[in-house]
Amino acid sequence: MTRRDLLALVPASALGQMASRGVKPMPRGKPSGLPFHARFTDVAAPAGLREPVIYGGLDRDLYIIEPMGCGLAFFDYDNDGWLDILVLTGSRFGDPPREASARLYRNNRDGTFSDVTQAAGLFRAGYQYGVTVGDYNNDGFEDLFLTGWDRNILYRNNGDGTFTDVTREAGLLDPHPRFSTGCAFVDYDRDGRLDLFVANYLVFDPDSVPRAGQSKSCSENLFCGPRGLPYGRHSLYRNNGDGTFTEVSEAAGIAKASGGYGLTVAAADFDNDGWPDLYVACDSTPSLMFRNNHNGTFTEQAIETGVALSDDGMVQAGMGLGVGDLRLSGSLDIVKTHFSGDTPAVYLNDGRGNFHDGTVRSGLSVETRFIDWGIGAADLDNDGNPDLFLVTGGIYPELQAEYRTPRLIFRNLGGGRFEELLGQAGPGIDAPHSSRGCAFGDFDNDGDVDVVIVNHNEPPSLLRNDVDPGNHWLKVKLAGVQSNRSAIGARVTVRYGDRVQAQEVLSQSSYLSVSDSRLHFGLGAEKKARVSIRWPLGHTEQLDDVDADQLIRVQEGAGIVHAGRFPPRRS
Repeated sequence: MTRRDLLALVPASALGQMASRGVKPMPRGKPSGLPFHARFTDVAAPAGLREPVIYGGLDRDLYIIEPMGCGLAFFDYDNDGWLDILVLTGSRFGDPPREASARLYRNNRDGTFSDVTQAAGLFRAGYQYGVTVGDYNNDGFEDLFLTGWDRNILYRNNGDGTFTDVTREAGLLDPHPRFSTGCAFVDYDRDGRLDLFVANYLVFDPDSVPRAGQSKSCSENLFCGPRGLPYGRHSLYRNNGDGTFTEVSEAAGIAKASGGYGLTVAAADFDNDGWPDLYVACDSTPSLMFRNNHNGTFTEQAIETGVALSDDGMVQAGMGLGVGDLRLSGSLDIVKTHFSGDTPAVYLNDGRGNFHDGTVRSGLSVETRFIDWGIGAADLDNDGNPDLFLVTGGIYPELQAEYRTPRLIFRNLGGGRFEELLGQAGPGIDAPHSSRGCAFGDFDNDGDVDVVIVNHNEPPSLLRNDVDPGNHWLKVKLAGVQSNRSAIGARVTVRYGDRVQAQEVLSQSSYLSVSDSRLHFGLGAEKKARVSIRWPLGHTEQLDDVDADQLIRVQEGAGIVHAGRFPPRRS
């Protein structure tokens, strides 16, 4: 059966809800009894993250553009060695608050942040969904691309703390309204310049889509969609090297793929051939895997590679993507989040880009209560095994009992098996919110992984991670020279003791979000590691006997240019 055949089975007449298989959770096994050495506390308010993320009504959403929510980014926009935070936002149909805008919070290097949105030139109203971060012009400063309805925006970082909207000049201003969601900077043709992939959710026109409660085709007087609404088309833009982009969706084979409700995008080398592929989580339609053909074109092979559907051949409501080496095999696995009444999907990589569904064996099928959104594969306790962190939240404010739900942690027990932690990871995990995107990074530079989270119609959460001493860690920050300056697509493989773990520099994952580009490796009891780097253009470097508990900065072709602790805090 082809992808086109599968899409023909998706309901097209009813303006229905997101797909769910309606499965029951698997029984929980006996708890391991192992202590978890990380504890999360929400410090957003004292840290200065106080502006609410506006998305839809407080008691009702009128259109599907409102419940989908948005992502955010951990990134260092001013190159001071401390993570800043960009939090996207939406609006409220018919009654947009004047203060609703994306917010840029500058890290004050003392545990607090300052809102510099206006000064940075980033105040803008409207519905924003996804973000990707990368230095598209290779000038040494990270730029921003934001998706939204009804337009997308490319912000060039001017290097002086400000950004300029260069969407039109760059050739990225679409003449027609689009409902764009996932996006990723990616050097798909390996020419040293970051190209851009954009996923689109559906075609939305408020003049033709009924409001909630105005159509019998919609479920229970709720908003309409996504099923029954036209699919969006996905786009690939090639970087011309002069600050402009050219759409190459047709020539590159992206447009050949049948549609789907595209959300989060992950650009990574899933088949270990040295070239970046594109995976798109699709809502209520088969997800997409664009395999790179090494000649400027892609072939869509999600069904063939095992990442389009559930293990029983059903479509799922693909929302977020976690990408990581879950079994310490040296290859990248995928975890995709879904609607309530369904499990996440755990796709395990055979090293050649073929995946098998390991959801049941992984232990994640014990949890089906919540709608899952953002997710990350990150070593939360520095024991050397990447754990899974998920945020959840309802989409119907009318159903308050199901709207605000907790965060989830699945601790990695080794060998690809996970255990859900219940009441063991601190108050920041158990607190209920209706969350969407989340990003992972070390905002206070203390050697662990913190989490920042989007909450609907509330300020974001900033979960500070406090890890018990004992385990060791290593952070790796890359800078390309011949490769793109952001080193997006670089593969770092770290060997510590008898274990090996691979990570890549990603430009989007979780749910429409961007995490710290400094790759974090927990090392457990090991005090030294061997680091292998495959740069985006293909050449490799190896660093032996690297000491633990430090950040190393590696420049392409020059090796380690700085090693040690972090830039000093402000007193």
